[in-house]
Amino acid sequence: MTLSKIWVLAEATGGEVAPITLEMLAKARELAGTVEAVYGGDASAIAGVLGAHGATAVHATGDLGDALPGVPVAAAIAAAAGAAAPDAIFIGTTQDGRDIAGRLSVALDAPVITNVTDLVERDGALCGVEPIFGGSQDVYTKFTGSGVGIFLIRPKSFAAEETGGGAAAVQALALQDTGSTGTAKVVNRHVEERSGPQLDSAAVVVAGGRGLGESANFQLIEDLAKSLNAAPGASRAIVDAGWVPYSYQVGQTGKVVKPTVYIAAGISGATQHLVGMKGSKNIIAINKDPEAPIFSVADLGIVGDVHKVLPKLLEALQAR
Repeated sequence: MTLSKIWVLAEATGGEVAPITLEMLAKARELAGTVEAVYGGDASAIAGVLGAHGATAVHATGDLGDALPGVPVAAAIAAAAGAAAPDAIFIGTTQDGRDIAGRLSVALDAPVITNVTDLVERDGALCGVEPIFGGSQDVYTKFTGSGVGIFLIRPKSFAAEETGGGAAAVQALALQDTGSTGTAKVVNRHVEERSGPQLDSAAVVVAGGRGLGESANFQLIEDLAKSLNAAPGASRAIVDAGWVPYSYQVGQTGKVVKPTVYIAAGISGATQHLVGMKGSKNIIAINKDPEAPIFSVADLGIVGDVHKVLPKLLEALQAR
């Protein structure tokens, strides 16, 4: 099945296109003859990247100033979708993406298929594949109506790949009168200070969990990550306990990661954590409980106390 046209919601920060946008463009190219992007902002700085990843055009609102993007972007897309008639709209599962998808659903009187990790053809229709029960089962959901299909897609579901195309043609996406609902403004931004590999794009991730015992012991994770030029991560339990910031969290309610190597130290392997990391190429688990669920997805399991194993591993790395 080849769809006629798919729109992909583009997101960017500081002129850099979000990885989820490029991932969705790759999948859209497989499914549709025409792939276009829609963007809330001035697209001149990102048209080249979008085109290189397969978008022939980018429908952009122009600079939104300090407006919160959900209301104006959703209204602009809804107004344009009728005449442009895309078969589907792909939106990333991000904070802005969720906001826009919900508002777009109301504006178009169309449901949203959420938590999508793949898209396939079944019975002549495009289906969103949604994992349930911690990823042990998949649900295939399709739209039965004739309107545009809205799919909320989980990050890291597809591999971004360039096509070598030229810059996407920038076309105006007209802003609409949204009345009082469009008056929300962004009054301040707090940018987290980060250094080293980033969790959602690192080739190696070292994650710690409750098995570390106390917050001070998370330094073992930080030290090992530094030695391996890796990104540190954490389970939800120690994020909720306040040991580390939410930005460290790996799992269904945190970040989904797919590094080449994922080291889980003192993490039992609750379902919501496995969802966020089981796609990693090589998983190394360290836990003193031989029955810990994390071993069910591990390529290499070390049954042992993290307080003994990690220092020995650090010692070996530092001796190289």
